Amino acid sequence: MPGGPSSAAEAATAPAPPTTPDATAAPGVPVTAAPSRTAAQRSAPATAGARAAASAERRLAEVAAVGVMAIWAGNFIVVKSTIPILTPIGYTFLRFLVAGLVLLAICLWREGSVRIPRRDLVPIALLGGIGFGAYQLLWPTALSTTTVGNSALLIASTPIFTALISAAIGADRLGPAKALGAGVAFVGVALVAASHGFSLDGGTLGDVLTIAAAICWAAYVSFGAGVLRHHSPLRTTTWAILSGTVVLAPVGLWQLSGADLSVVGPAQVGAVLYSGLLAGALGNVVVFWAIRLLGPTRITNLQFLPPALAIVMAAVFLGEAILPTQLIGGAVIVLGVVVARRDRLALRGRVSSAA
Repeated sequence: MPGGPSSAAEAATAPAPPTTPDATAAPGVPVTAAPSRTAAQRSAPATAGARAAASAERRLAEVAAVGVMAIWAGNFIVVKSTIPILTPIGYTFLRFLVAGLVLLAICLWREGSVRIPRRDLVPIALLGGIGFGAYQLLWPTALSTTTVGNSALLIASTPIFTALISAAIGADRLGPAKALGAGVAFVGVALVAASHGFSLDGGTLGDVLTIAAAICWAAYVSFGAGVLRHHSPLRTTTWAILSGTVVLAPVGLWQLSGADLSVVGPAQVGAVLYSGLLAGALGNVVVFWAIRLLGPTRITNLQFLPPALAIVMAAVFLGEAILPTQLIGGAVIVLGVVVARRDRLALRGRVSSAA
């Protein structure tokens, strides 16, 4: 996602620590006329309280995750309205520089270290160059020529590209449902792109670049699945973002050097902070926390909220028209992704029954 890594659901699968308190009966309890309570009875209120607290934390995590989806949807609007002033790559470089430094500080605070073993430095740097470098070179450039609605809908096809790339490199299998889902989703992509008409300029070129960006992110998820599981999601994402920022720096600084920075005001500074702190740093931390409590499947199911919200926000704040081809194409893309996921669910069912 533009606001943050959607690979969080793939990488952050560590279960939450147990919350049931240890209830040990103290020795030497005097016997009285009233019957003494057993250890299980004494621990019941504490256990019930712990369960209530855990349930409340899970509800808070789900609400927070939905809030992040709204922030990521709003990021399409913020980026679209700011890149004419700060330039596409210049703005992206600034937001990920902020996000990377903040995540570095959070990682040091939460984990006590930000060190990565030498053997993993190059793989993570390469992954960051693809996922946060190449992707972010393409996506904001595309957004400067296409609509927010098209951009959000086409990015939603990323799981299909992830399934195809994972199958191609042998990291996953391409079953009938995935193949069918991919075909359906590509029909939806064509419908969304058709809203501009087919010509190699303007909006169509932006749509093509957006699809290329989605492929870059799919490659990041597919090739990085093994590497990213060696370390915490927070640490690997931090270094991947910083690696991508290094890739963005030459073009970003070059674009900023030619921009009219005299017109930069509080709105543009706020936009950088919104994209860097909220959509980038805070969004990732919250999603990792929610995945730990709720599991990756439940959070991944929320990924369809940002495109829908982005279309509505673009209509309200940017005056973009909501086109029938966008709605139909977006629905077809979602259908394709859902069909493709049925293959994974069916495989898990067979594995469970075999066990």
